[in-house]
Amino acid sequence: MRKIAIYGKGGIGKSTTTQNTVAGLSEMGKKIMVVGCDPKADSTRLLLGGLAQRTVLDTLREEGEDVELEDVRKVGYAGTLCTESGGPEPGVGCAGRGIITSINLLEQLGAYADSEELDYAFYDVLGDVVCGGFAMPIREGKAQEIYIVVSGEMMAMYAANNISKGIVKFAEAGGVRLGGLICNSRNVDNEREMIEAFAAKLGTQMIHFVPRDNMVQRAEINRKTVIEFDPGHSQADEYRTLARKIDANEMRVIPSPLEIEELEKLLIDYGIAA
Repeated sequence: MRKIAIYGKGGIGKSTTTQNTVAGLSEMGKKIMVVGCDPKADSTRLLLGGLAQRTVLDTLREEGEDVELEDVRKVGYAGTLCTESGGPEPGVGCAGRGIITSINLLEQLGAYADSEELDYAFYDVLGDVVCGGFAMPIREGKAQEIYIVVSGEMMAMYAANNISKGIVKFAEAGGVRLGGLICNSRNVDNEREMIEAFAAKLGTQMIHFVPRDNMVQRAEINRKTVIEFDPGHSQADEYRTLARKIDANEMRVIPSPLEIEELEKLLIDYGIAA
């Protein structure tokens, strides 16, 4: 079983990209579990057709320790297994610790015991690596491969560079590696070339360039992935291509994060900060 974590700046489209990619892999016959690590609990919404997924932390609060795996894991699109970690009550506690609690509970309940049947476990992780909880999939070897969703926007690239620093920090102890950058296009000037150059400087690859298309929003409004909502659309083929590339990917590296001055020069060279 390959364990993959998707990181990136908040709002960059991690959850959308993850779910559409998972739909593409499921269409290929892959058996997948998705673990949402965002307190918003929206990492599996499209795979579940918009059904509310009771989170692990909500279940623990309501039922105590007497929890069964079926209480916190639902079956979604094409047999995908879906779990949401959830978060603490607003204003109380640390959301990062919720991820730790959730993943530990899933392990105790045997969620990974059927790993011979699972081809993939995907972790959709909130935002940047800002605390130990959100870094857990990197720090404790829960994930083997990291893919960073990025765009040509300045803050998205800063976040990707910081996440790469987190990967370097835990690469030796946890064995985690960077599988590549996924460019979720924002139609920035020279975006494809800039992200390819950024990836090269990090020592990795831009594994796929996902063009911006309003079909993504239309599918989300209908609470579905693009592949389920309009399987013949060109955007569905983009996610299928990304799924195939991830499935075939053998490039896993310890990245070489850029110094801030080098990153800003890259932005200037491609006209973003001009």
